[in-house]
Formats: sequence, structure tokens, C-alpha cells
Amino acid sequence: MNNNKIYASPLTFPIYQTSSYAAPEGEKYRYSREYNPTVENLGLEIRDLEEAEDYNVFSSGMGAITTTLLALSKPGDRILTHLDTFARSYHFIRDFLGKWGIQADISNPGTENIIRGIRKDTRIVFVESMTNPILRVNDIRAISEKCREVGAILIVDSTVPTPYNLKSVKLGADIVVHSGSKFISGHNNVISGLIAGREDLIEKIDAMRRTMGTSLDPNSAFLTENGMKTLGIRMEKINSNAMKIARILEDNPRISKIIYPGLPDHPDHEVARECMKGYSGIVCFKVKTDPEKFTAKLKKIVPANTMGGTETIISIPVTMSHRSLNAHELGTLGVDSSYMRLSVGIEDPEEIIRDITNALNQ
Repeated sequence: MNNNKIYASPLTFPIYQTSSYAAPEGEKYRYSREYNPTVENLGLEIRDLEEAEDYNVFSSGMGAITTTLLALSKPGDRILTHLDTFARSYHFIRDFLGKWGIQADISNPGTENIIRGIRKDTRIVFVESMTNPILRVNDIRAISEKCREVGAILIVDSTVPTPYNLKSVKLGADIVVHSGSKFISGHNNVISGLIAGREDLIEKIDAMRRTMGTSLDPNSAFLTENGMKTLGIRMEKINSNAMKIARILEDNPRISKIIYPGLPDHPDHEVARECMKGYSGIVCFKVKTDPEKFTAKLKKIVPANTMGGTETIISIPVTMSHRSLNAHELGTLGVDSSYMRLSVGIEDPEEIIRDITNALNQ
């Protein structure tokens, strides 16, 4: 029997499926809740994509957001976010952190409103670079300048554009957050969260992650990193498909409104054109027909409560991702039951356009 250890140099970084490690061979690797090589390899990838100082990896996008905010805030702090964030992020800041003596300020959508809401005592500003679900594109550079004036930390959720289309850290964000479950992994087969940014801040966040246990498992890290290998080529196709679909749907008489940052009539088109490589893969529109009957008639597009995969997915935010918002909040956003969020995939765009057209015409 050969008792020698086996070593190899795989082209694909392997899954370290272990809960612990032999001691004292590695000072860093003691227990996989704290550090795991497969997970660390994924972190290095997001650090390099964002051109950031440091990174951290989490069990979900919300795990990344909650751990980051808990690590960087304390009772008495003031945090600003905007109404058109992902509903879970919004409720965590307003409702959960509010119970712990943290003042939550909520601005209306748009860069000007966000900047206007930043006070001298604002400690953290949490924004989405492209908001979900109304697709406002926030001017990260302008917001970061205001944050520096008052000494606030700027955290940017850049899940929708991805680092392929927008480099938030390069524009002045202190921390950028991604739901790795969406466009980054891109295959609807994993839940993960990623951050990149300032080393001094991520050191604090890392300590909180290891304490809270919001760590990613190695299998999910493997799947996320495997998906990231095709991020560039997928986003090129998705950007192109989304632009074509948005332009064609503009002329459909059964659609009352199209929202896409790549269209000249979008309120943030100039900001998007200046800072983004592409306009990403979410196209929103309002239908003039019954929304549930419309989605039921779709043959190729799948109704689901997610986005960012290789296949095109549609959702109705008022009954799915943003069902927890009240009527007043939804009204402020301009989101009602006719509002559709289309997550464009990599298929032939003509097939998607035909499926939408046929479902509207029936």
C-alpha cells in the first residue's frame, strides 16, 4: 500500500470538500467556516474583476449585504438608502437595523435625491448602481464625492450590471456587493454572495462573516467560479439581446412603456452611457393586457422569481421580488401589476420577441 500523498495540478480549481484541516500545517486553514481554498479562489476572482484591494465571499447576496452592514455600523449611526433597492435590502436597513438604534434615511429614486439625502452625520450610504426593479442608473462617482465630503462609507450593490459592465470601485465605491446567484454565475444553479473593496473595511467584514457563519460552501463556490469564466461572453450577448428586444418592444401597441437604460429616453441614459460598457440584461415594460394571462401564454420565456441566467425569465415584481412593499411605496416607484421585469438570456433575440408578441396578441 502506497501511503504517499497524491498531488496534481488541475486546470479547474478543485472542490476542497472538508470541514477542517490537518494542524499545524496551515496557519490560515483550520476550519472551513472560516477559510476554504475553493472559496478563497472565488474571492480572488471577484477582487481581480473589480480591480479592488480585497474581497470576501458569502452564502448569499443577502448574506453579503447583512454581514457588511452589521460589521460597519453601530447603534447611533445613520444609514441612507433609496426606495428602489431590492426589497430585502430595503427592509433590512429600515426595519431590522432600525430596531438596533440605527437611523435609516430613505431617499426617493435618482442620484440627485440620494445626494440630497446625505447628511453631515451620515455614516453609511447603500445604493444600487442599477436599481431593481425600476432600472435607475445611479451616478456612483457623484455620490462617492458627496460621501467623501461627510466621511461616509459608500456601499454599492452592482448585481445587475456586473463588473463586466461597470467597475464601481473604480468610480469611488468603498465596497461593491454582488449576488453571485445572478449574472455572475449565470446558470440559475447556485446561491452565493461576493464583495470587493477597501482592505481595511473588508478586514472588519471578514471577522463578522466568520463569527456569524454566513460563509459559502465549497460546492457553491466551485459553481460560481465556473460560471464566472464565461461572464464576459455571456454579458456581451445579453447586452446585445436586451438592447434589440427593448428597441423592438418600443413599437408594440400592446405595451405602454419600456424601461431600459440603453434607450435615449431613459432618465439616466447619459450617466449609463458614460460609465457603463453595456446596459446589462434587464428590460422592464408595462403591458396593456391582463398580466397573469400574458405570462401564462408565454411558451419559451419562464416566469420565475430570479434573474441573470442563460435563459430568459420574466417576473411580476408586485407579486414576486417586491411583494413586501406597500401600495404607497410601489406607487412612488411607478410599479403596478402591469409592470414586467424581463431578464434577458443568451437565446436568439428573435425568439424572445416572437414569444412576447404572440402572448400579447392572443
